[in-house]
Amino acid sequence: MAAFDTTRPVAVGAGRFSRLASDLFGSIAAWNDARLTRKALSQLTARELDDIGLTRADVDQM
Repeated sequence: MAAFDTTRPVAVGAGRFSRLASDLFGSIAAWNDARLTRKALSQLTARELDDIGLTRADVDQM
């Protein structure tokens, strides 16, 4: 019969790498969401932007 140790702690570096990778992925996802939002809003007319309470300057700052 074989026994497996499933409660072995993770190496210190592995936890840090996992956190770094997670943070990096989150940052890239947030950047891409903002990029897509700016792209969609930049295609609206000034009147359409005014309807939703935004100006061209607001879109440029996003």
